[in-house]
Amino acid sequence: MSTPSSSSAGSETPEQVIVETLEESPESSTPDNEEGKSTQARTMEERRVKLERLRARMRMTTNANRKSLVEESAKAKMTARDAARLERQKKLAEMLRSQAEAEERGEDVERSKNWEWTIEDNENWEKKKARKARRADYEFHDDAHAARRRYKKDLDLLKPDLEVYNRQKELVLGLVSGTLSQSGSSTPSGSSFALTTFDVAGSQMVPTTEQRMAMDNFYRDANTLLYADNKPTEDAIDRVVGKINQDIDKKAKFSRKRLNEEEGDITYINERNRVFNKKIARYYDKYTAEIRASFERGTAL
Repeated sequence: MSTPSSSSAGSETPEQVIVETLEESPESSTPDNEEGKSTQARTMEERRVKLERLRARMRMTTNANRKSLVEESAKAKMTARDAARLERQKKLAEMLRSQAEAEERGEDVERSKNWEWTIEDNENWEKKKARKARRADYEFHDDAHAARRRYKKDLDLLKPDLEVYNRQKELVLGLVSGTLSQSGSSTPSGSSFALTTFDVAGSQMVPTTEQRMAMDNFYRDANTLLYADNKPTEDAIDRVVGKINQDIDKKAKFSRKRLNEEEGDITYINERNRVFNKKIARYYDKYTAEIRASFERGTAL
């Protein structure tokens, strides 16, 4: 016959046994719990430090982006006139600094400045000043003077095709193709005459038929029979058309005749005033017609 205690002990489940064991020996689980808590605390501390670092980096990046945005906005607001003004101020500051340094060394400022220019630069500058002085006369003298001024202005925009010119000159002089183009000049230097033949009887160089025709075509005079045999390239035609269109646009801008100008008295001083007067007349002409007529007749009070 079993006792109640033995029967109750035999009917206990494994979970109840584990719970009772843990309750009986609480000292055995304390170190593990403390170690887990300390590990969790360290993990939270590391996360907090990492979060602070990320926030600091985010603030630094935001400030840098804002600074670059302000700089780009300031550059966008700067116009070409402001940029030119800053460039002039920079050059003026450099000139003043060089003058101060030259005065400290006891040197002549103008003389030290002229040392920076070569003889070719000085000659080009003198030619430019003389050309500017000649073109400073804008008065109309005669048709020949006006045509010459226009011709000189067109020459400034003319850009000759030196490559084609060098090829033609190579053919005339009997040089190897590409000699003048490679040397970068229009004069031969140590080149061989490939398109000429050697006359044994006369012991001299005789130009070939191709070279003679090229020479007649290149050096034309009053006795030349060749005429209108030049075929311009597409680029040359485009340049001529572009120049003509540019002249037409320039003439249209400088013309004093207005396309939308109505017949009648001129009651405006510029285009903006003309539009304003037209708007005013649209609403008030019917009320001021009699007054304006009286002013014109001289009978206004």
